Amino acid sequence: MRRKATLAITLAAAMAATAVPAMADDKVSITIFNSKMEIQSQFEEMAEKYAEDNGINIEVYYSNDTVAAHLATKYSSGDPYTLAMVDAKDVYSLAKDHAIDMSDQEWVKNTNYAIGIDDQINGFPMCVEARGLIYNADAIEAITGETFNPDDYKTLDSFKELIEQLKEGGMETPTGIMKEDWSLGGHFLSQVSEEQPDVEEFITKLHEGEADLINNEKFNSLMDFFDVMMENNYAKDSAIAAEREVTEMMLAEGEIAFMYGGNWDWSVINAYDYTENMGMMPIPQNTDDGTNEKLVGGGSKYFMIDSSDATTDEQRQAALDFLEWLADSEEGQKFITEDCALVPAFTNNENEVADPLGQSVKKYADEGAMIDNYNYMPDDHISLCGAIFQKYLAGQMDRAEFATEIEDYWKSADVVEH
Repeated sequence: MRRKATLAITLAAAMAATAVPAMADDKVSITIFNSKMEIQSQFEEMAEKYAEDNGINIEVYYSNDTVAAHLATKYSSGDPYTLAMVDAKDVYSLAKDHAIDMSDQEWVKNTNYAIGIDDQINGFPMCVEARGLIYNADAIEAITGETFNPDDYKTLDSFKELIEQLKEGGMETPTGIMKEDWSLGGHFLSQVSEEQPDVEEFITKLHEGEADLINNEKFNSLMDFFDVMMENNYAKDSAIAAEREVTEMMLAEGEIAFMYGGNWDWSVINAYDYTENMGMMPIPQNTDDGTNEKLVGGGSKYFMIDSSDATTDEQRQAALDFLEWLADSEEGQKFITEDCALVPAFTNNENEVADPLGQSVKKYADEGAMIDNYNYMPDDHISLCGAIFQKYLAGQMDRAEFATEIEDYWKSADVVEH
């Protein structure tokens, strides 16, 4: 592997379970929980400078545990973070007991992605993220001799024709598949629900055991695409053993042309000798409902401010000031777009997105071509459904068996109230 850079997680971030010791001075001290591993080092560097410039103390933590489980231990010990970066479903489940209302903040008017409960704003959106098919246009054009336009490959039929053209041109295996449960179960499988005409009705039928997945149009449409990816996977004979870093390196360097993923994958891709002309496109499907013209995504990662007595009003104000800095200051806005290479969730942040995947996401977002994330999957959906999907990827079950096991999961899954 030809790495250009490495990601660093500090010891403090990895441990991430101890309380911050009391400071000797009289500065306000706040803690920040970051649940986005790929920007941990950037957050630590930024926090150090921000603290110096603003006369406060800041500690940034990261944990490999699920967000809900990790925060539960902090709440139960009476040692909550001042600021916690969480997923949307965590805002909906935790805000009532643990988060302040931020509806009166100036930044609210500059975003369409802030969320909350009971007519409040409890979640500050850190960024916009989306899922789709990542492509290496340079690798494709080197074989076809033509400029690659993703709009020409909206249907699965046209995509299959391109795959055959690439194979005939010498790229024997044009696709790669990440075997991780969060990619298979958390991202791709979730898209089956998100593309339904009525998502809530579909999820309810799954819970009640009335869904018929094997005869569901969207399930089969997406699985038809996945089967094409499987058939042309560079690791076809050992798909479940393929390492994410190897798959992303091969995509970055043009050894394969396509991989399903999200704009967060740039944090791995840019560690290699990547080609410049890359991007994201919707999943090709033989459909006329428009879903093959949209990415799936929306606001991603939200900051909540603790509402408990363990956090003082001075700490809460320091946390509000920090969020205002992120949303409205030139330095804070550049931290989001340049240092973290994220797609901003605020209309007043006009900085150019730093990477090609983020640029694709911004394009689709600006055009309103986004299918909303479904933010109420059960906590064990990723691990359990991801494990089932891994068996399908490994060739241990057919599509009908896969559909049945997913239906069985939902029959006993916990309903997420919202």
